[in-house]
Amino acid sequence: MQPAYPADVDVSLVAVESPVIGVVGAGQLARMMQQPAIALGVPLHLLAESADASAAQVIAHSQVGDYTDLDVLHAWARGVDVVTFDHEHVPTSHLEALTRDGVTCRPGPQALVHAQDKAVMRQRLAELDVPCPRNRIVDSPEAVAAFAADGDGWPVVLKTTRGGYDGKGVWVINSSDEAARVLTTAPEGIALVAEERVDFARELSAVAARAPSGQIAAYPVVESIQTGGVCAEVIAPAPYLAPELALEAQQIAMTLATELDVTGILAVELFETRDGRILVNELAMRPHNTGHWTIDGAVTSQFENHLRAVLDLPLGSPHARAPWTVMVNIFGGPAPTLYDGYPHVQARDPAVRVHLYGKDVKPGRKVGHVTAYGDVLEDVVERARHAAQWFEGTLSGAEATHA
Repeated sequence: MQPAYPADVDVSLVAVESPVIGVVGAGQLARMMQQPAIALGVPLHLLAESADASAAQVIAHSQVGDYTDLDVLHAWARGVDVVTFDHEHVPTSHLEALTRDGVTCRPGPQALVHAQDKAVMRQRLAELDVPCPRNRIVDSPEAVAAFAADGDGWPVVLKTTRGGYDGKGVWVINSSDEAARVLTTAPEGIALVAEERVDFARELSAVAARAPSGQIAAYPVVESIQTGGVCAEVIAPAPYLAPELALEAQQIAMTLATELDVTGILAVELFETRDGRILVNELAMRPHNTGHWTIDGAVTSQFENHLRAVLDLPLGSPHARAPWTVMVNIFGGPAPTLYDGYPHVQARDPAVRVHLYGKDVKPGRKVGHVTAYGDVLEDVVERARHAAQWFEGTLSGAEATHA
């Protein structure tokens, strides 16, 4: 937005204001966009779900509003130059309406729908010949049973096509009776997709940033360690990953970023199968938990490259700063106050990096993460785990003494 100056002002002597980035959602992802935004000199404006949400605590321009209300979205978007997202839950039809009215959304609705709707995503990936688990839309126990019979039998995985994340909206089904129960309790009006249960050795993630110019920056492929369907640890780069598989994973991420016309960060969650293949599991079009290691471990973090891409600036280097970087999430545990963890963690390991999200501590809730980096993988893993467990309160003083 160009400011209007009085006629007697020499505009050549006036600094041009930076464009304003609007972020829908105020979780920890929006919070972690703030530091690179400060460095870039770019203001962020939030459409927040509450005044005390994670990002709203650190970003001054925060408006509380309902992102499912199109009128609220329209009114808020008039005050920004480009809109991006902390999550993928804004209705696709709302984003299409904003775009028709001239609002620049990055990523746009035609791209974001592939991260919002698993049915749309699976169909498009099949058209692009991208390797995925066998899948089919189902609407009855009989359809689920037929899908199982056409493959390797039970179990199969059922997923809601919209709205699921962090293990929510995902069920492992072992019979038609179980399928019937899931179909009865699944959200009304949302389709289900059946997928083969992949015999995988581990989960990987390929994160890439893409600008509207077409420039792409691909980060090293990482290993993602899950607990209960939720990311718990990330190791960068993925240990002992065959170079040809690492290259294939990066190529998949770059191909999808281009073919789906993604602007910003694209995270491609992958299975590495026991027989040496990789299959695409999920997509996310925003900064992703498996990319948090980049804040401390890469030359340019995923958050800075997301903002650069949104503004169509040249992207920064995605290269790692150290041979190994490990990110461990901090979950709500016995420790009532996370701040109390600092004296021990910082004294024991001044090189470890801690990121807390300003959230109330609740059992199982992501409330922060720690990052360690270095030359020896086993040492880096131990340092990161120790710090996270201390903040959670799951590591006692006696254990720490002998650690």
